[in-house]
Amino acid sequence: MARDRLAELLDASAAPAASSVYRKLAKSEMSVVVDGIGRLRFPVPDEQAVQLRGLGRRARFGRGEQTLTDPEVRDSWEIPKELVCVEWTDAFVTVLDDMRQELGLPPHCGLTPELHSMLLYETGQFFVAHQDSEKDDAMVATLVVTLPSAHTGGELVVEHQGQTRKYRGLKNALSLVALYADCRHQVLPVKTGNRVTLTYNLLLTGNSQDAAAGHPLVGDLAACLRTHFTTPVVLPYSHRRGDPPTRLAYLLDHEYTARGLSWSRLKGSDASRAALVRAAAEQAGCEITLALAEIQETWDAYDPDEDEDAWYGDDEDEEPDEEDSGSADDRQYVLQDLIETLTTLAHWISPETGLLVDISLDLSDAEVASTTPTADRTPYSSEYEGYMGNYGNTLDRWYRRAALVIWPRNQGFASRAEASPGWALDELTAMARAGKIAEAHEAARSLESFWHAAGRYTDQTELLRQALEAARELDDAQIAAMLLRPFALERLTPGHGLAFARLAAHYGDTWTDALLHDWAASWRPGSYGLAQAPLDWFENLPRLCTALSAEGSASVTAARRIVDLSWTMIAGQVGPALDGPLTSRHSAWLTSLGASCAGIIAAAAQLGSTGVLQDAHRLARTAGDRAHVLTMATLRAAATHQAGFGDLAVICAERLRTWLAQPQRVPGDWSIELPTGCACELCEVLGTFLRHPERRALDWPLAKDKRRHVHTRIDDAELPVRHETRRQGRPYTLVLTKTEALFERERLARERHEADLAWLTDSWKAST
Repeated sequence: MARDRLAELLDASAAPAASSVYRKLAKSEMSVVVDGIGRLRFPVPDEQAVQLRGLGRRARFGRGEQTLTDPEVRDSWEIPKELVCVEWTDAFVTVLDDMRQELGLPPHCGLTPELHSMLLYETGQFFVAHQDSEKDDAMVATLVVTLPSAHTGGELVVEHQGQTRKYRGLKNALSLVALYADCRHQVLPVKTGNRVTLTYNLLLTGNSQDAAAGHPLVGDLAACLRTHFTTPVVLPYSHRRGDPPTRLAYLLDHEYTARGLSWSRLKGSDASRAALVRAAAEQAGCEITLALAEIQETWDAYDPDEDEDAWYGDDEDEEPDEEDSGSADDRQYVLQDLIETLTTLAHWISPETGLLVDISLDLSDAEVASTTPTADRTPYSSEYEGYMGNYGNTLDRWYRRAALVIWPRNQGFASRAEASPGWALDELTAMARAGKIAEAHEAARSLESFWHAAGRYTDQTELLRQALEAARELDDAQIAAMLLRPFALERLTPGHGLAFARLAAHYGDTWTDALLHDWAASWRPGSYGLAQAPLDWFENLPRLCTALSAEGSASVTAARRIVDLSWTMIAGQVGPALDGPLTSRHSAWLTSLGASCAGIIAAAAQLGSTGVLQDAHRLARTAGDRAHVLTMATLRAAATHQAGFGDLAVICAERLRTWLAQPQRVPGDWSIELPTGCACELCEVLGTFLRHPERRALDWPLAKDKRRHVHTRIDDAELPVRHETRRQGRPYTLVLTKTEALFERERLARERHEADLAWLTDSWKAST
């Protein structure tokens, strides 16, 4: 494949650069003076180490945006650098240049050292494996200078791309180690004596990019790009061919932070390879940018020390080992087959501004190439999932890598739009306003194949604002519908009112109705417990309708259609669920819908949507306790929405008066009605027992499956009946006992009904 050939060519293009380098200098090439102590002697004597300890404070470390102290992570002493004065001879300049060359940075670049800290490691102290943060935009590496001292242990261990190097301090010479900032490294515990170090931030001066236009490999790389972008892809799990790839992401070897990603500060072989690919992209008629990628690999793996019996659930109650979750040190697991790779671009450098911008773009395997396999790198996080019955064992690893992202210049708009929909919408609006209507239409049509996924990981409220603006400026009903179709109706806010109203007036009722229907298509009535987003949106529907109503008749029509769609969804959701007994689960669910129903009914009242109001009244009159719970929750949520709710209050009050007029249960009446739902022989016996006003207990020999069925009927209806199994004889005996909760529930229900009726009479004037 062309992308593999490109990776092979880049692999051979440059000698491998070191990720860490070591030099030593005579102790006479440096002097260190510390305020309050004076000039340090080499090797550093114990008495001066004690004085340094007196000046020090616990060394800190970074974790995300935080700066922390934790002796279990970093156990050492940091001497304030303002107390430290360091002088070097000219030999230090020569050593830095040698290190630059061995790190793979070109001759026209330089490394400038900036003192960061002075550290003292006493016996037993250490620093666990970590990566250095970039303290300056120009920082590319760290320099660790270990001062001469008579200590053992305390080795600096540097790991990168699966290779580990260990560096020891010296008794009578300076030990210097430069390492790229993305290298994981640690300081092993000091065994004897004291380890004293100076750490420097190495800042890159100059541009690490080489000029590669005349390099003999550029033509071959350009040919690879042309072939890649013109060869159809073999679709996964089939022999069919799809369209050629629209982009290529070549993963670089080093890791970069958002702060450190720059063409001018690429590390080692990344710089020379990037220069070659940039020249090849230009020759092949492609655009290119730098990006940051998140990669997740899922491996078929196993723990060789895992007890095989545990795979089958024998130890299912045991807690998992600490290292089985979230640890990046997963080398104890044996990898077998790579199951899946997910590569997502999260940021890239804008071709116009040169600034890093947020994007979100998932790449297929056919769009990714690399010289160094991701599996050879150290993951920043991993998680092992043991055998789970129908899947496992798997090991998930997460990595961060930089990437060169290339796409054909004639596909530039679509390639960038898929990564950043907001940018695309702003560009379309700008083109249309500049009078480039035909160009804007062509660019918009190039989005159609992927635009259905627009905004999955972005702020859809802002993206919808941009889409509404672009849809109006483009002045094409079909394109406008395509741009707006990916959104959900609940993304429409009062702030969108003016723009949406203008669209509705411009494109007409038929177009608007079709768009609203598409937006509401994600609402699937009948699934228990609708997602919270539309429910919250229904609650605030009156504000949206107010905003729309102010913009003319077309938008009023649209607002009524929105209310109708909203009520259709709610009615379809709750209508079939209003039959049956009222359980605590149903009561909680129906109560949670009260504010949503109130919002829709209030909006319907202000728009004069009589159909919605009449259907709400019909639902409220549905027999049973469930309808009453929903209606009361709606009324309580509508305390400030008087219009449209008076008839609902009357319906509730009438129902309550009817219930309260019924005679109360007399003491000794133990009759319970079994809800309908099953007419089997078991339920017939159960129903007969429950309805009997005097029988409180039933001993019922039943097999296991039959006992389970009876348990389920009782528990699902939350009946005040205790069920236990007496494990004697065959079959075991199911013992059913009616409980005192029967009378307590009825007492509490009557008190609640009386309170609700008083509230309706007082707040809604729902008198007879």
